[in-house]
Amino acid sequence: MEKNRNYFIAIALSVLIVLAWQFLYMNPRMEAQRRAEEASRALQGESAQPVSPESPGAQSGSGVLGNLPGANPATAALSRDQALARSQRVQIETPALIGSINLTGARFDDLKLREYRETVDEKSPIITLFSPSDTTDGYFTEVGYIPNETIGTAPGTGTQWTLASGGKLTQQTPVTLTFTNEKGVTFTRTVSVDDHYMLTVADKIDNKTAAPVTLTPYGRVIRNNKPATPAVWVIHEGFIGVMGESGSLNEHTYANIEKEQYTNEKAKTGWLGITDKYWAATIVPPQTLPYVARFSHFTGGQASYQADYKGDDLTVQPGQSTEIKNLVFAGAKEVPLVSRYETEFGVPQFNRLIDWGWFYFITKPMFQLMDFFFRHVGNFGVAILLTTIVVKTLFFPLASKQYASMANMKRMQPKMEELKAKFGDDRMALQQATMALYKEEKINPIAGCWPVVLQIPIFFSLYKVIYVTIEMRHAPFFGWIQDLSAPDPTSLFNLFGLLPYDVPHALMIGVWPLVMGVTMFLQMRMNPTPPDPTQAMIFTWMPLVFTFMLSSFPAGLVIYWAWNNTLSVTQQAIIMKRHGAKVELFDNLKGLFRRKPAPTK
Repeated sequence: MEKNRNYFIAIALSVLIVLAWQFLYMNPRMEAQRRAEEASRALQGESAQPVSPESPGAQSGSGVLGNLPGANPATAALSRDQALARSQRVQIETPALIGSINLTGARFDDLKLREYRETVDEKSPIITLFSPSDTTDGYFTEVGYIPNETIGTAPGTGTQWTLASGGKLTQQTPVTLTFTNEKGVTFTRTVSVDDHYMLTVADKIDNKTAAPVTLTPYGRVIRNNKPATPAVWVIHEGFIGVMGESGSLNEHTYANIEKEQYTNEKAKTGWLGITDKYWAATIVPPQTLPYVARFSHFTGGQASYQADYKGDDLTVQPGQSTEIKNLVFAGAKEVPLVSRYETEFGVPQFNRLIDWGWFYFITKPMFQLMDFFFRHVGNFGVAILLTTIVVKTLFFPLASKQYASMANMKRMQPKMEELKAKFGDDRMALQQATMALYKEEKINPIAGCWPVVLQIPIFFSLYKVIYVTIEMRHAPFFGWIQDLSAPDPTSLFNLFGLLPYDVPHALMIGVWPLVMGVTMFLQMRMNPTPPDPTQAMIFTWMPLVFTFMLSSFPAGLVIYWAWNNTLSVTQQAIIMKRHGAKVELFDNLKGLFRRKPAPTK
C-alpha cells in the first residue's frame, strides 16, 4: 500500500510541475499578451516604417531563388482602409470568406473569416486574416513568375493584371485575370474558391512569340508581424510544411528562423506556409513540378517572415501553351475540413496542419469521439462528459485491477504491521518477509500503478484537443461558461460577480475549479491519511494547490477533471466494496473534525 501511495505521489508531483509552469510562466505571458493587444489597438492608425516584402531569392548567401524586382516598397504604414483604397480590386464573397484580390500582383491580401469573431460577443468584429503589405499587420499570399531574358516581364509583385471576366469571386463564379507582356506572352489566370477556404489559382501561359520562353514559378506567404498571442509549448505556431515524398512534417518557430534560414531539398509534392493557433495560410505548389522551399526572416524597418517556393524552369515552345495550378489555403483549421482537403485535393499529410502533438494517435481519435457526441447532443461540454464516460469504461478493467490491488493491500495491513513489529529496524529482513507475504497472498504491489501511468497520455491528449482545436474556441457549455477553451470567468474573491470590483488574474478562482478541488479532495480521502508527515501534508494541500493552478486552465479541461474525479470516486467505492475492503471516505472525513488527543507528557 505504501509503495502504491508513493508512486501516486510521484505522478501527482509530476503533474504539479506542469501546473506550476502554467501558473508561473504562462499566466504572466497571457497577461502580457492582453496588454500587447491593448497597446496594438491604441496604436491603430499611427505611422510606422514597414519593410517591403522580400522577393524569393533575396536571402543571404545561398542564391537558391532568383531575384524578383518590383517589390513596391511602402514609405509609411497606412491604415487598412487606406491601403485597400490604393489599388484596383476584385471582390471576394462566399459563405466563409469576404475580402478582395489586389489586381496589383494578383495578391490575396484582404481576407476576413465570416464565421469567426474576435470574442464570444456576437457583435465583435469578424476575424481578419490577410491585410495589405503596406499596413503594419501586412499578411498576404501571392504566386507568380521570376523574370528572365527569354520571357521578359513576368507576372510578379508589381504586375497590373486586368479583369477579363467575372465581377466578383464567389463559390459559383470564378474570375479570370489577364496580363500580356512586351514580348507577346499572354498569362491568363483563373481564380476559383470552394465553399470554405481553398482557393485555386490556375494559370495558362500562351507563347505567341517565335522563340521558346522559360518560366520560373514561385509562390509565397509573407507576414510583417508575429501573432499577438505568445507562443506556448503545447502548440506550434510559425513555419510549417510537408515537402517531399517522405511525408515528414517540417515545423520551425519564428525564433528559429530569425537565427537561421531553412531551405529544404528539392521536392515534387507537398505544401508549405505559416500557421497560427487557429488559422493558417499555405500554398500547395504544382505537384508535378520539382521545387525548392524556403523559410526566411528579413529585417530592415519592421521585420517580415516569409515561406516561399521556387519551381524548376519550365519551357514553352513557340505557338504552344502550358498550364500551372497552385492551391492556396487561407482560413480556419477546422478538423473535418482539413482532412477533407487532404483527400479531395490530394494534399499529402495536410491533416498535420493541426498540431495533434506527440500523442496524435490518441489525440485525433479523442477529438473524433468528442466531435461524434457533439453532432448528436449539440454541446461540446456535454460531449466532454460523454467522452470521459467512454474513456472510463475502456479503462475499467485496469481500474478494477488497480482498486482490487488497493483492497488486497488494505486486507494485508494487519499482517504488515506484525512484520514491522517483528523485524523492527532490520529493513532487509522486513523487505524479504514482505515480498514473501505478497507471493503467498498473490498480490502484485505495483499493479495499482499502471492504470495511473497509462491514463497520463489520455489527460494530455484531452488537454491538447481542448487547447488546440478551433471547434473548442468559443464553444459554450451551460450558464456562465461560454467558451470552453478559456478559463472559468468567475471568481470566489468577488463572490462570483456579486461584488462590484475586478479580481486580479491570480485570484480568478471560479466555480468549476472549486468543484474540481472538492472532487479531488474527496478522491484523496478515499484512502487513509499516510503516516509519514510529509506525505500527509502533500495529500492535505494538493487539492487546494491544484484548485489555484487549474483556475487558469481552459474550462473544458477543468470540467473534465472534476467529472473524471467524480466517476473515479464512484468507481473506486464500488470495486473496493466488492472486494470486501472498507471504503474509508466517511471515516476519513470524520477524522478531519475529530479532536486530536493531547500528547502525553
